[in-house]
Amino acid sequence: MNRNDPPIVAFLYDFDKTLCTTDMQDYAFIPSLGMTPAEFWAEANGFGRENRIDGILAYMYTMLREAERKNLPFSRADLVEKGRGIVLFPGVRDWFARVNAYGEEQGVQVEHYVISSGLREIIEGSAISREFKEIYASEFYYDETGKPVWPKLAVNFTAKTQFVYRINKGVLDVSNDRDLNASMPDDSKRVPFTSMIYMGDGLSDVPCMKMMRAYGGQAIAVYQESNRAGVEDLLAKGRVDFIFPADYSRGTALDETVKNILRRMAITDRLTEENAQQLHAVGRSELPDQSSLF
Repeated sequence: MNRNDPPIVAFLYDFDKTLCTTDMQDYAFIPSLGMTPAEFWAEANGFGRENRIDGILAYMYTMLREAERKNLPFSRADLVEKGRGIVLFPGVRDWFARVNAYGEEQGVQVEHYVISSGLREIIEGSAISREFKEIYASEFYYDETGKPVWPKLAVNFTAKTQFVYRINKGVLDVSNDRDLNASMPDDSKRVPFTSMIYMGDGLSDVPCMKMMRAYGGQAIAVYQESNRAGVEDLLAKGRVDFIFPADYSRGTALDETVKNILRRMAITDRLTEENAQQLHAVGRSELPDQSSLF
């Protein structure tokens, strides 16, 4: 990254119950099977427990099996189309443009990423899919006929942390493990952890939230009344920095706090850059741990 480029602040989002109101399969896919969400998830979770299968792989297999049993079309295009029924929380549609504009006012470039255990194909059909620099989510591999034949990526709650490191280093290609695992000086990493904001809604986000808090980023949990107690517990146990109702509208407490975080990150970056220039001026080439400076 060119030193003359504006510093980057990265927003990392869970998707289900963070940006949209429930699990993404519940809106259109599960009803197309003639099942209720409760029936489908009981089937998928029970299948996973009985066979000791990772929960993400279990639900992906159950999707394939139930669609085949009912002779329903199951293709990438069909799943993308089902994403059009996703219901977003208030304010989400214009959230990205507002945050981007505010970041620009503060002298930072804002990027948005999804890290989700849901399906990439369904997310791509949502009204906000183009807002993201990258979507990391579970996904099928399709053969030449368009039939899903294998999981291409399965993102469970601990696997999510891999993608935080990818964003940190700027190694966004999931097939590129060599560069991801290569040693890289902290001041060469594309997005410092201190310039990351993770937004989620529950226990599946805890590994990423703990990373943010350990490495100097910010962790925010949003809630509906149905999961408010669980989110309050995350705050009480020090797993998140802030909790807010899932309303992204202009002027909400969430909106105002994120602006404050962006402003603070922009100031910290300027102070860090000034510190680095002064260290170079006095002949020191190695920089101290930047996360602890300011």
